Amino acid sequence: MRLLIFGLGYSARFIATRLAPRGWRIAATTRNGREGTIAFADADRVRFEAGEATHILSSVPPGEAGDPVLDAYGDSFGRARLAYLSSTGVYGDAGGAWVDESAPICGRRANRNEADAAWLDRGARVFRLPGIYGPGRSPLDRVAAGEAHRTGIAGQVFSRIHVEDLAEGVAKGLDAPAGAYNLADDVPCAQDRVVAYAAALLGMDPPPIVPLESLSPAARAFHAENRRVANGKAKRVLGWRPVYADYRLGLRALNATTSPVIASAAPATASADQR
Repeated sequence: MRLLIFGLGYSARFIATRLAPRGWRIAATTRNGREGTIAFADADRVRFEAGEATHILSSVPPGEAGDPVLDAYGDSFGRARLAYLSSTGVYGDAGGAWVDESAPICGRRANRNEADAAWLDRGARVFRLPGIYGPGRSPLDRVAAGEAHRTGIAGQVFSRIHVEDLAEGVAKGLDAPAGAYNLADDVPCAQDRVVAYAAALLGMDPPPIVPLESLSPAARAFHAENRRVANGKAKRVLGWRPVYADYRLGLRALNATTSPVIASAAPATASADQR
């Protein structure tokens, strides 16, 4: 099995690590071809790998002009099975209701909605992901670094996924029937609760409550949405179950492997895209 990954970012690294011991031959692109990867702009090499691949996975987010992977290399995929890391943001604000893969696509970012639809039209397995956390990138890291906050917004609920559960869901889904799959844990809840729990694990006071108006435009837009993400289809079709079925299990496991107080409060890994 030969997998070409477009965009070897945080989540894709965990997916590659999950698949390599199972006999997969993996090639991957990055923007600059770092660490033995292929530069995205190296068209000859990328097209060769795409032609040889049995499976292609893209974790590259859309730009304002469209999906860069489809625009540059969509004509070179051959018969490879396709997969795409999308976002549950395509569902938009559901007022706290549950959403599954049949929910309308009405997210606030048109380019993200269009990329999700374009990969589905190609017959891809589209994995819709909520907030991702894991080693080096979790509420524990943000609390320890003094970068976390609470908003005090009543009734707001989000879903999330541990990156190890994400990786296993994608691994199980690469040969699944084409279509959309939500990969999320079983317990959506308010972000304030997650942050407060992380602080308690570290023996620290909960971060302060800050006015929503003081946050960045991106953070305010994030808090403008409210939904619970259902994962029943992935469980039924993929035979997948999250090991970290709620944030408490995930944060306790991370704390056990990284404390005391997250290696002296090293800054959390930052990314503009949750994938």
